Amino acid sequence: MSVTGIALVLFLTFHASMNVVALISEEGYNWICEMLGANWYAVAATVGLAGLVAIHFIYAFWLTLQNQKARGNNKYAVTDKPEKVEWASQNMLVLGIIVILGMGLHLYNFWWHMMAAELIDGEAAENAANGVFWIKKTFGCPVYSGLYLVWLAALWFHLTHGIWSALQTLGWSGKVWFNRWRCIGNIYATLVVLMFAAVVVVFAVKYFSPCCAGSCGA
Repeated sequence: MSVTGIALVLFLTFHASMNVVALISEEGYNWICEMLGANWYAVAATVGLAGLVAIHFIYAFWLTLQNQKARGNNKYAVTDKPEKVEWASQNMLVLGIIVILGMGLHLYNFWWHMMAAELIDGEAAENAANGVFWIKKTFGCPVYSGLYLVWLAALWFHLTHGIWSALQTLGWSGKVWFNRWRCIGNIYATLVVLMFAAVVVVFAVKYFSPCCAGSCGA
């Protein structure tokens, strides 16, 4: 659970950094999309990523069932929340489900129209490497923008607990480092989520702005 979680955090870091390029240079972002595209290494990485997500999610359910089994009938007698236990810690599975649903939406909005389209239609795929086009089209819709922000909020809660919890599970803890890892995890999760959110907000605002309506295709 911890190893797959850390691997997914590293992927999110790469993905967020890649997305920020769209705020700096649309041509640069499209170049990255073209370099990835349906090339063999990008497809192999996508398959590996899907495997990591599947393992992480399966273990989440398994650990939740194990915890419930260990508590037995005592779980029905508990009415108060444990002291000094994070809200995110108590709701990691629910947050994880929201994150998975958000991933499904993200795959539909981007992966399906880009890598999948290129794999299916080849060179005939329209705008398959034009990542900026799909960013504008997706975040220009207020419903999608709102859903993505809700998804990112759930992701932030999931990461703020998950990062330091994973490091603690791997043995990088102790009285001194316990609070340090929690602080580092909170900062790291916040930076990653803010990078994603910045792209959503900036492109949504630019799309609806009258001064750039023409360039956004409105």
